[in-house]
Amino acid sequence: MKKDFPMIQLMDEQGNVAKPSIREKITPELAIQFYKEMIRIRQFDRKAVSLQRQGRIGTYAPYEGQEASQVGTALALGKDDWLFPTYRDHGAAFVFGHSLRNILLFWNGRNEGCVPPDGKKIFPPGIPIATQIPHAAGAALAEKMKGTTCAAIAYFGDGATSEGDFHEGLNFASVTKAPVVFFNQNNGYAISVPIEKQMNSETIAQKAVAYGIQGVRIDGNDVFAVYFETLKALERARKGEGPTLIEAVTWRYGAHTTADDPSKYRDQEESHEKRNTIDPILRLERFLKNEGLFNENDRIVFEEEAAAEIDYAVEEMEQFPAANPADIFDYVYEKPVWPIEKQKQDYLQLIGGGK
Repeated sequence: MKKDFPMIQLMDEQGNVAKPSIREKITPELAIQFYKEMIRIRQFDRKAVSLQRQGRIGTYAPYEGQEASQVGTALALGKDDWLFPTYRDHGAAFVFGHSLRNILLFWNGRNEGCVPPDGKKIFPPGIPIATQIPHAAGAALAEKMKGTTCAAIAYFGDGATSEGDFHEGLNFASVTKAPVVFFNQNNGYAISVPIEKQMNSETIAQKAVAYGIQGVRIDGNDVFAVYFETLKALERARKGEGPTLIEAVTWRYGAHTTADDPSKYRDQEESHEKRNTIDPILRLERFLKNEGLFNENDRIVFEEEAAAEIDYAVEEMEQFPAANPADIFDYVYEKPVWPIEKQKQDYLQLIGGGK
């Protein structure tokens, strides 16, 4: 089945774009925008890991290595489209216009972190695996029923394809021709489980066949492939041609979360080697050099601008009071119910010293 879903790559690892028809579409402004945004979200990711290690935010889910998948998709969206992230897609949310302060507040346990800026259709990060997929299908169908041309994108990892919500969401979207793009970032591991132990199908893209929808497999570290294939999928969705399942094959360098040790289940030497070959920022940098567009000073400026923006957001985040643990229980139901109240009292007593 792999031959039926060949890997689409527009830019090779040395930064070369062979197809003239694609090369014509890549303006210097677009390429530099991709580069600037990928540097920006990598800076944020590294800062967030550092903040977690210092105890200034809670457990954090890093994405370094997956920047092309997140930037390429976020910039392909229309301003009125829907974005349904997982707990790892804050890079995409950031690029799409989410408040950086609020993203940090989310990782600091505050409810404000789930609130996007006015006018931005960004769903709260999906923590349970795959639950955002039916939500995205439903929101997309609502837009279709309202007669708009807005579409939705749902992000998820390879592990989500083993959940019932994945299949229910794809089936529902297929039947209703909902304008939604299902964007899978295949990192090869569902926490510690390698993909070959999770499923018997050769690709995730081929799962589209069962639902009669378009399936595409792309190099998720090639920002041009991500961007143009997402644009195609969104265009099909807006025309009423239904959903698309995109499998973006990528690689995350670090752990599943900052509470995880990837050396327990995968060879980290392989991860180090990939930094010198398939890294999405390095690849785009090579393209810019090939085109005579790369300037080392520009990179330094982009990094400094990103660092200043991130530091300001951290200052804003730390001006908020610490999160109230009672919030976990107080907003489950509209009115308190005794089982939740008992759990609340037991937990507050536990963290108060066990008295």
